[in-house]
Amino acid sequence: MKPVQPPHSSRRYNTSRPTRQPRPQPAEVAGLAPRKAALRMVDAVLRRGETLDNAVPSACQGLGLGADRALARALAAEALRWMVDLDALIDSATQQVLPEDAKPRAVLRLMLAGWLRLDTPPHAVVATGLELLSGGPRRLAHGVFSALVRRGVGLPDAPTLPTAVAERWAERAAPIAAGLAVPPPLDISARAEALVPEGVSLMPGHVRCGRGDAVETLAGYEAGGWWVQDLAAALPARLVGAPPRAGARVLDLCAAPGGKTMQLAAAGWDVTALDASPRRLERVAANLKRTGLQAAMVAGDAMQWTPDAPFDAILIDAPCTATGTCRRHPDVLHRIGPRQIAEMAEIQQAMLARAAGWLAPGGRLVYAVCSLERAEGEDQAEAFTALRPDPITADELPQGLTPTAQGWLRTDPGMLADQGGLDGFFVARWRAG
Repeated sequence: MKPVQPPHSSRRYNTSRPTRQPRPQPAEVAGLAPRKAALRMVDAVLRRGETLDNAVPSACQGLGLGADRALARALAAEALRWMVDLDALIDSATQQVLPEDAKPRAVLRLMLAGWLRLDTPPHAVVATGLELLSGGPRRLAHGVFSALVRRGVGLPDAPTLPTAVAERWAERAAPIAAGLAVPPPLDISARAEALVPEGVSLMPGHVRCGRGDAVETLAGYEAGGWWVQDLAAALPARLVGAPPRAGARVLDLCAAPGGKTMQLAAAGWDVTALDASPRRLERVAANLKRTGLQAAMVAGDAMQWTPDAPFDAILIDAPCTATGTCRRHPDVLHRIGPRQIAEMAEIQQAMLARAAGWLAPGGRLVYAVCSLERAEGEDQAEAFTALRPDPITADELPQGLTPTAQGWLRTDPGMLADQGGLDGFFVARWRAG
C-alpha cells in the first residue's frame, strides 16, 4: 500500500527549527586592549620568569607598533618598578591580604600604576581596569581602588626595592632606588663631526637627549653618525683605548647588538665581532650598514670557538643578569635571584680564563658586565690572576665618576643623578705579558 499523501496545498511548511541569531557583542571599551597586553606582560615576568622585552611581542599581538603598544609596555614597566609600594597600598585597603598571584592584585597594580604614574584619570582607570576582571571579583577591585582614591594616596619619592634585592645591594640600595624613580634619558654615542640631536654632552662623543621622540626621527639618524647607547655602556669600549698601530686587531666578545663593535670600529680598530646567536648578529650587521662601519662577524660559542691569530685587545661584554639595566628593565628586580647570579658567574669565570689565552704579548683585556651584583663584578676581578692588572684612571672617565681603589670601575643608577643617572656596570682591565 502506498503511503497516504497529504492533500495538495500551495502552502509550504517549514518544520526545521529557526536559527538562533547570535547576540550582538558590545564594543570593547576604548583603551582595554593595551591593558590586557600589560597584564599578560606582567604575568609572563612574574609567573614564567620571562624578560619584559621578550614578553612584549606575544602579549601585544594585534596592537601594532604605535601608541597602544607603548602604553602597554609603560603600564607593565611602572607596575613592576613600583610593585612593592603598589602592593603596600593594596594591602592597606583590604581586610584580608590578597594572595600574591591573585588576579585582582595584578589588575589593581596596573590600575594604580595608570593613575599614580601615568596620570590616567580615576574614572578612566575604573572603566578599563574592571573590564580585566570580567566574570571575576570586580566589586572587590572597585572598592579597593575607590578607597585609595578617596584617601588621596601617593607613592614615595623612590621605589621600594624588594627585600632580597636591597640586601644584595647593601649600602648602595638607597641611591640606586632613587635612580629608578624616573625612566632614563636617551643617550647616544656619536662619531666625530656627526650630525647629532640637540642635547647635553657628558664626555666627548656622547650626547644625552630628552625622552619621548622616536629614535628614527632624530637629527642625523639616517646619516648614520650615531647610535643609541647608555653612557655607562659606552665606557668599556672607550677603556680599550686607541689601536696601537694601523691594522691592530680587537675581539668584541658577545658583540650583539653592536654598540661596542661600532665604537671600536669608529676608533680605528680592525674588529672581529663574535656572538653565539646568528639572529642577533643580523642586528649588528644592520647597525653597521646604517653607520657605514665595518667589522668581521663570526657566529660562534666563545667556549668552543678558537681564533686563528692572537688579538691586540679583547673586550668581553660578558653574559650577565643585567640587573644594572633596572632603570629600563624593572623586571630584573623580580626575576633575578641567587640561582641566576651563580649561573652567570660560572659562565663569566670560564669566559675570562679562555679569552686570556687569545691575547698577543702586551695586549689589553677589558671585562664588563651590566650587572649590579658583586658576584659578577668585583668577585670575578679579584679571582682572575691570569693577566697583570691594568688599572683604570680618573682621566679616562666622565667628570663625576672615579675608579675604585683597585683600579676598577663601578657605576650604578644613583650616580650622576643631577645629570640624569646612568646604568649599572662593572669594568676591569688587564694586560698580557
